[in-house]
Amino acid sequence: MDVRMPLLGGLEATREIVHDPALAAVRVVVLTTFALDEYVFDAVRAGASGFLVKDMDPSDLVTGIRVAARGDALLSPMATRRLMDEFAARARRPSATLDPLTRREREVVTLVASGLSNEEIGTRLAISPATARTHIGRAMVKVGARDRAQLVVLAYEAGLVRPGWAG
Repeated sequence: MDVRMPLLGGLEATREIVHDPALAAVRVVVLTTFALDEYVFDAVRAGASGFLVKDMDPSDLVTGIRVAARGDALLSPMATRRLMDEFAARARRPSATLDPLTRREREVVTLVASGLSNEEIGTRLAISPATARTHIGRAMVKVGARDRAQLVVLAYEAGLVRPGWAG
């Protein structure tokens, strides 16, 4: 999805796609030449599963599409840094939205927000990657996150992690 499109902007189109029950399996990757903070934040809020900048290597674009298609999320390094900085500035004490999570689910969500893969989480916690994936899935259901990107946003908003904290 391009951010700037005629008639209906890409962010509004993303919002409509994500909130249409008939399109529940569709994932949106925002691709733009405009790496503006507000586009990154608005794309994540709209439910995009990825935010990539057009100057990237074509193979990275293909990887990003594949990541989103399997239900995960991907942000360009620039977008990740900006998103982390913004949410760190707004960080507050853990909110009620994370109350339903078990101690282990919070631990796993913290590691997801720190950028670890299922395999890395498994190694860190001495569990299998499948068990890590199960914890992530349960946490997403409990907090109403559509994908890992939204789970990361919630973790930052709740103050579970901040930029610079070791994962």
